[in-house]
Amino acid sequence: MPRRRVLILANKAKPGVPEKVEQLQPWFAQRAEVLAVLDITDTLPKDAESADLCVVFGGDGTLLTAARMLSGTDVPLLGVNMGKLGFLADFDIEHMQKHFDEIISGKIPPAERMMLRVRVNSCEEHKFCTVAANDIAISAGPPFRMIDLNVARGTQDIAQYMGDGLVISTPTGSTGYNMSAGGPILEPTLDAVTITPVAPHSLSLRPMVVRSNQTIHITATRVNPGTTLIVDGQVSSGLCDGDVVQVTRAERPSRIIPHPGKPFFHTLSTKLKWGQSPHHT
Repeated sequence: MPRRRVLILANKAKPGVPEKVEQLQPWFAQRAEVLAVLDITDTLPKDAESADLCVVFGGDGTLLTAARMLSGTDVPLLGVNMGKLGFLADFDIEHMQKHFDEIISGKIPPAERMMLRVRVNSCEEHKFCTVAANDIAISAGPPFRMIDLNVARGTQDIAQYMGDGLVISTPTGSTGYNMSAGGPILEPTLDAVTITPVAPHSLSLRPMVVRSNQTIHITATRVNPGTTLIVDGQVSSGLCDGDVVQVTRAERPSRIIPHPGKPFFHTLSTKLKWGQSPHHT
């Protein structure tokens, strides 16, 4: 049986990460064929999609970057937390080593996480296309006047959103910007997206959850010179009046290895203190 192939991606800008990855390379080489060891800013090798597993060293942001880099492939992602929160990248090095043989052999299968594709084709200046693992946000930007966004799904209008912006989130991203803006938490494997207004000008505009089977069209009816479309908090593009943002479900989901000892609601409770009673002193 051929040896399993492993791709290693690391955020080498984080203190201690380059040294730890270098230290672990012989350990990985004993258990699999190491396809490449790359910084998260490097270009993937042409045969990256042949990897059986991608081990990502960094934080949640590093894992989101890796998910976009490997979108369109079926390569599972194993997130090793070298950052602060570790909500998505919830393995530490000890648990990664403990469960690695089970993961690489397929005994711990990856969970599919829906991704979104976002396009702006309405003007040459802001032509834009990428995928999102977490969310797509539109922020009012300077001079910070209220903006006006018309949102439709398929052929049906949803609402005119007037306020500071809008967040379209995957279930994976529902615990990020969406939650901070007052949106609902979704189980990460659901086939749905949230539409959450940011500081809406009307009490009637509340967050909502819709199926992801139809394209969401966001028309920039009136925006600011600094209004920005932001993907996963990492990739951005400007918007101008009349631009149309199209959001569809991506052709393939990302595949993330779940921690066998940390189910979703356990992670919510331990990382975000969700559902815990306040402590009074």
